Amino acid sequence: MASAAIFSSLRRQRSPTLEAFLAPVDLTDVGLLQTLTALSSELISAYSGKRLPFYQRKNCKSLLRKIQVFSVLLECLLENKKNRSSGSSDLPFTAFLCFKELYLLLYRSKILLDYCSYSSKLWLLLQNHSISGHFHDLNQEISTLLDVFPLKDLKYLPEDVREQVELLKKQARKSQLFVDKYDEMLRLKLFSFLNEFENGGIPDYAQLYSFFVEKLGICNPRSCRIEIEFLEEQIVNHEGDIEPTSSVLNGFVALMRYCRFLLFGFEEDDMGLRLGKHKKPKRGLISQEIAETFISVPKDFCCPISLDLMRDPVIVATGQTYDRASISRWMEEGHCTCPKTGQLLDHTRLVPNRALRNLIMHWCAARKIPYDPLESGDPCVECFPSASPSRAALEANKATAALLIKQLESGTQIAKTIAAREIRLLAKTGKENRAYIAEAGAIPHLKNLLSSPDAVAQENSVTAMLNLSIFDKNKGRIIDEVGCLALIVGVLRFGHTTEARENAAATLFSLSAVHDYKRQIAKEDGAVEALAGLLREGSPRGKKDAVTALFNLSTHTDNCARMIESGAVTALVGALGSEGVAEEAAGALALIVRQQVGATAVGNEEMAVAGLIAMMRCGTPRGKENAVAALLELCRGGGAAATERVLKAPSLASLLQTLLFTGTKRARRKAASLARVFQRCEHAAVHYSGFGVGYAFAGNSAAARDSTFPGDVSVSMSISVPVL
Repeated sequence: MASAAIFSSLRRQRSPTLEAFLAPVDLTDVGLLQTLTALSSELISAYSGKRLPFYQRKNCKSLLRKIQVFSVLLECLLENKKNRSSGSSDLPFTAFLCFKELYLLLYRSKILLDYCSYSSKLWLLLQNHSISGHFHDLNQEISTLLDVFPLKDLKYLPEDVREQVELLKKQARKSQLFVDKYDEMLRLKLFSFLNEFENGGIPDYAQLYSFFVEKLGICNPRSCRIEIEFLEEQIVNHEGDIEPTSSVLNGFVALMRYCRFLLFGFEEDDMGLRLGKHKKPKRGLISQEIAETFISVPKDFCCPISLDLMRDPVIVATGQTYDRASISRWMEEGHCTCPKTGQLLDHTRLVPNRALRNLIMHWCAARKIPYDPLESGDPCVECFPSASPSRAALEANKATAALLIKQLESGTQIAKTIAAREIRLLAKTGKENRAYIAEAGAIPHLKNLLSSPDAVAQENSVTAMLNLSIFDKNKGRIIDEVGCLALIVGVLRFGHTTEARENAAATLFSLSAVHDYKRQIAKEDGAVEALAGLLREGSPRGKKDAVTALFNLSTHTDNCARMIESGAVTALVGALGSEGVAEEAAGALALIVRQQVGATAVGNEEMAVAGLIAMMRCGTPRGKENAVAALLELCRGGGAAATERVLKAPSLASLLQTLLFTGTKRARRKAASLARVFQRCEHAAVHYSGFGVGYAFAGNSAAARDSTFPGDVSVSMSISVPVL
C-alpha cells in the first residue's frame, strides 16, 4: 500500500521516512526478526489502552490486534532461532521475503496510526471515508501476505501460535471496509453547520458548544487556533487537489474562527498578546512589488528578470523559467529573445512550470510564509492562499466580523488587540472579506488603535488598514475618515515597532494608487520626510515599502516641490546604489526631472549622474530604462552643468550602444534621443574625439523621433553589432 506513505507528508513539517518505502538490506534471519519484533512491540505499547486516537478507534484497535498476532509469531520464531544450533537451516526463502514485506507494512501502519493521532480533529472527520479506506487497504495487504506466508513449512511453530495465525488469515480474508457510524454522524453534523451558514442562517450557540466542546474536545482558544492553522496548511499544500475542495475547507476555517470567539470570547490565546509577552504575528509575504523578507530565497525560486520570488513560474521556448508577469512585460515591449540566453524565441507560448511552483509553495509553507500565486496584482496586501469563497464562508466570516467589531468598539484592551489581529487575518483572504469588514464599520475603530500605547495593538491595526486598503472602495473610506491619514503617517514616523512603520509605508503606497489621493498624502505633515528617512535607514523590506510609495507620489506633478524640500530626492539618489530598490528609485527620479525644478534639484546632487550610470551598467532591464530616461530629462532641463556632468560620465558611449541593441523598446528610444542631445553640444566632439552620435540603422526609426529638441541632425555612425 504505497499510498499509505503519503500520510506522513501531510503531517506538519514532516516528510515520509525512508523506512516507509525501503525494506532493510543485509540483515540475517535473526537480525530481521529482531527488527520486526522491536517495531511491532513499539507500536503496541505506543497505542495501548487510552492512547488510541480520538477518531478511527475501532479501525485502530483492529489493526493493533493483527499486529499483536504478528508480534507473538515473531517472538516465537526469534526464541526458536536462538535455541536451535548454529548449524540449523535458515528461514524458508518465501518466509524471509514475507517478513521483509511485513517490515514495510508495519511502517505504513505506524504512519497511519501517527497520522490519526496528530492531525486536526476537523480534518480527520472530513477525511473519515478516505482514512477508513487506508485501514481497509492495510487489511487487504495483511491478507495477501498471509496467503503467501509458508506457515506449513515452519514445523517447529507451537500449535497455539499456528492457530492464531490461521485465524488471523481467515479474518483478514473476510474483512470489509469499516466506517465508524459515530464518526460519520459527527462528520454529517459538521457539514450541517456549514449548510446553515450557506442558507443564510447562523447555527445555535448550544449546538455549537455541544458539538465542538463536549463531543470534539476543542475546549480553548489555543485548540481552535491549531484547528484553523492545520486546515489552512492543507489548502496551501494541496494546491486545489483536495477533497473536500478548497472553497469548502475555507468554509470550515471560517466556521472554526467564528466558534473560537463565540464560544471562548476574547481570552488571550497562545499568540502572546500581553505586554512583555509580545510575540509578533506571522508576517505575510507582501506581494510582488513590496516583497522583501529577511529569509534568503533560493536562487532557483527567483525570476531572472525581477529577482523576486516567482508567483506564477512559466517556461518559454528556450526552456528557461520566468515569472509570468515579468516575461509577459518583456514580450510586450517588443523583445523576441530569451532574456537569460539571448536566443530567439521560436514562439511566445508560456507553459506553466507547476513542478517549480509546487516546490516554491512547499518551501514557503515549511517556513510559515504565506504564498498566493493567484492573488491579484495589487502590491501592498499581505497574501494568503484562498480559493473562491463559498457563501457559507462569507456568511461565517461576516458573523465573525460582527463579533470582532463589537469588541473593537467596547471591549477591553486585550480584546481590542485580539480583534484587530483577527480582522488583519480576515482581510488577507479576499475582496469580499475586505468589503464587508469595512462596510460593517471597522475602519473608525481601527483608527483609534493606531495611537495605542500597546505596540501589538498598533501593529495589528495598521496592518489591518493595509490589508483593507487593497479593496478600491476602502481606499476612499480610509482617506475620508477624519484624522485617519494623519494617524497612519504618525505610525510611519513614530511607530512602536519596525513592522508597524513598514506597514504604514505600505499603506500609504496602497492609498497613493488613486491619483487624487497622491497630493493629499504628500501634503500630510511629515509623510514624505518619514518615507525618505525609511528609504535611507530602513530594513530591506522597509526600503522597498518606502521607495514604492515615493515612486507613486512622484507621478503627481504637484508633488515635485514637496519631494525636493522634504529630502526625498536626496534619499532617492542614495537608493540608486541599494540592491532591491534602485530600479524604483531611478523611476521616481525620471519622473521628478521632467519638471525644471526637479531637474535642477537632481542635477545638484553630486552622486545622481554616477548612480544613474551605474544603473545603466548593472541594473535590470526596467532599471536601465529608467536610468537612461532620467539622464535624458536631466540634460533637457538640468542646465549646462548637469549636461556636462552627464557627457563626461565614463563609458557612457558604450553603455548607450549596448542599450540601443539590447534594451527595452523605450530604453532604445531614450538612448537614441540622449545621443542626439550630446551631438548638439560642443562638449561631445571633445569628449568623444569625433565619435559620431547619430544612430542610423534599421529598427531605430521610432527612436529617432523621440526628441523635443528642434533642429536635431542625424550624423551617421558605425556600430559593431555583437553576434548572439
